[in-house]
Amino acid sequence: MVEPDGVPALTGLTYDIGARGGTTTIEVDDDGNRLSEYTSVAGTCNNCAGGKTPWDTWLTCEETEQLATGRFTQNHGYVFEVDPTSQIANVGKSNVPLKFLGRFAHEAVAVDPATYVIYETEDANDPHGLFYRWVPPEGFEAGKGALRQLALGANGDTAGSLQAMSCYRGSKHIQDLSQATLPGTRYKVAWVDVLDRTGIPSPVRQQFTPDQVTSSRKLEGAWWADGGAYFVSSFARNTAPDLSVNEHDGQVWFYDPATESVTLQTLFGVNLDPDVDTDNYDGPDNITASPYGGVVLAEDGQGIQHVVGVTDQGKSYPIARNDLNGSEFCGPGFSSDGRILFVNIQSPGHVFAITGPWGRPSNAAT
Repeated sequence: MVEPDGVPALTGLTYDIGARGGTTTIEVDDDGNRLSEYTSVAGTCNNCAGGKTPWDTWLTCEETEQLATGRFTQNHGYVFEVDPTSQIANVGKSNVPLKFLGRFAHEAVAVDPATYVIYETEDANDPHGLFYRWVPPEGFEAGKGALRQLALGANGDTAGSLQAMSCYRGSKHIQDLSQATLPGTRYKVAWVDVLDRTGIPSPVRQQFTPDQVTSSRKLEGAWWADGGAYFVSSFARNTAPDLSVNEHDGQVWFYDPATESVTLQTLFGVNLDPDVDTDNYDGPDNITASPYGGVVLAEDGQGIQHVVGVTDQGKSYPIARNDLNGSEFCGPGFSSDGRILFVNIQSPGHVFAITGPWGRPSNAAT
């Protein structure tokens, strides 16, 4: 069965025959040349950034709160685990939703390789999305298939603890991350338990009052590096329907579990003319850490779209520009040896392998 404009339904790989999303795994050689590709999960809905695990699998995220109605036979808004080893390795496995990670508009995840805590971003509004963490149950042993086994086990839908981030400066609670207007701003972090992670009938983020949690407009990419989780807020506006405290065109935050704090690493001011190619960018979305220092962002803003690097000191610089169309860049990630940066243009679905020469970026570089 082939769904129109979507991923074909495949035996053992399909979660919902009424949904048309999924993931494609592309096998490449050492130089980034495509060797083969295959569907690794099907029947999901609006798959978004996701994130890698320390045991070499991929967690793909559904950015939706779609319920089982109409052509949809299952509820959506979950995370699924994909094994890049082969298509066969995913049969009967990748189509299992990890419901203990919550049902909401997931964007991305970052996994702590020491504790196996999973951090999650929520790309949502009305109210704004939250930054979550999932703490595994005592005795959990991570590895390929461990999350699926947990999901299929007794009380699998509620295994571990799901919590939302709440930030403070001293005793003052921070309701909205847009309150931070200077790089280097640092907040202490507390975590609040999610009582009902099904998000039915009330979405998870609506189960809290504003003084309980810290929200942000357009929470997007996340990536584990440097002992913590980088995550992105794409933009903020103080006009309806956004109603953020302050306006910006992008924030990069770093959560440090050792100090239970978040620090604003990079702030993009409002881009007044995104159709002009300047050094001011807007709408950072997906993120990856560069093995040469700093981070790499995929721009999903207005006007010209770029792949943007940011140095350790917070200076942004262009890596690539979309001269094909106005579609966003997405999914940046380096090969394991750091030689190749893979990145995509969302529509019509191009995948690029970008070779260097790479080097450590500097604030002095032009």
